[in-house]
Amino acid sequence: MQKELEENLKPSDSLLDDLFSTQEKRDDDKREKVIQIPIIKIDDFPNHPFLVRNDEAMQDMAESIKTLGVQTPAIVRQKEDGRYELISGHRRKRASETVGFTELPCIVRNLSDIDAVFSMIDSNKQREIILPSEKAKSYKMRLDAMNQQGKRTDLTSVENQQRSKGITSRQLLSEKTGDSQDKIRNFVRLNELIPQILSMVDNSVIQDKSNLQIAMRPAVELSYLTKEQQTVLLEEMVANDSTPSHNQAIRMRKVAEEGKLGENEIRSIMLEAKPNQMEQFKISMEKLGKFFAPDTPPKKIEETIMRALETLRKRERNRSGEAR
Repeated sequence: MQKELEENLKPSDSLLDDLFSTQEKRDDDKREKVIQIPIIKIDDFPNHPFLVRNDEAMQDMAESIKTLGVQTPAIVRQKEDGRYELISGHRRKRASETVGFTELPCIVRNLSDIDAVFSMIDSNKQREIILPSEKAKSYKMRLDAMNQQGKRTDLTSVENQQRSKGITSRQLLSEKTGDSQDKIRNFVRLNELIPQILSMVDNSVIQDKSNLQIAMRPAVELSYLTKEQQTVLLEEMVANDSTPSHNQAIRMRKVAEEGKLGENEIRSIMLEAKPNQMEQFKISMEKLGKFFAPDTPPKKIEETIMRALETLRKRERNRSGEAR
């Protein structure tokens, strides 16, 4: 009787198998899996701040994917309607579409709206070139998300202590990115520019000489103009094929704050000659080479030429006096 009772109390092999397989399944469920998802079911991240350019790098990626496939899976999260939202992998998705692939290897993660923003921005921060417009939009998205979250669940204990001490989101972002708070503030200001002027700031970074360029500092000043004033300014820039200097941009902002910046004022300021647009006379080093040693400093060359010209002018004056 005792023996039968002990036998009944022993777990059966099938029960042990069920117990262990269940634990194994639980562990397996926790591991991130790569699954193939139809590209037509994957939507880009809303207001994705990073451009997906059809440049040489994209062509190289497409060729690599065509030969080897997508080596690094994209990150997505599932939406309520059953479709997927792309967190990381917009360039891989575009390249896959380019070579005719219909599926994209993905890892599906359960992310809140706030976590999705952080993850999307962090996954793009290692890009070789991040344009001013991309930084402007991504910094604004991140600051908005940090402010909306209130008490952030993804912060370390140190960061939580900082937040409790009244440290602002911009200060935390500065520590994370390495950009100063002033620089972050300036980048965020660029979001107030109309798209055509914002693209000119990008042109200055990629040195696109076929289009108008404007530097960061004057662009920040122009961001304080209304959209209507910026549109008038854009027309003037296109008509004159020039952009305002930093000083001109400061003046436009000041006049705008006084409520006096109209079409005439913008045109008047833009028509002023700028030092960097004055005609310059240059002599190639090849021509100067027979007069100066190769290692002669440019400043020394300039001083010598000016002294020579002064001497020449004195001689001409003397000759003119003798002729009288």
